[in-house]
Amino acid sequence: MQTLDSIIFLTPIVYVLVINLIAFLAMWWDKWKASKQEWRVAEATLHVIGFMGGAVGIFAGMYRLRHKTQKRSFQALAIVGLIVSLIIYWLIVQMYV
Repeated sequence: MQTLDSIIFLTPIVYVLVINLIAFLAMWWDKWKASKQEWRVAEATLHVIGFMGGAVGIFAGMYRLRHKTQKRSFQALAIVGLIVSLIIYWLIVQMYV
């Protein structure tokens, strides 16, 4: 039973880490495809990942990779995604307090 409790305890933390890694990798993949003039990741996909809690990964990708930093409409929705992600993080923290 101790193992199940540990898994349940760690699942939200692992989720946040994984969704942000996926978000960063999606930004990297989109940047790489853009440099090759190939099919790209849809902006809607990037926003959905951000709204699922991966907005920190989206912002890390934006500024670390210098990708989509000039597109204001993308940035505006990314900020909304960040607010949603922060709410998700806050709810997770409340589970542990």
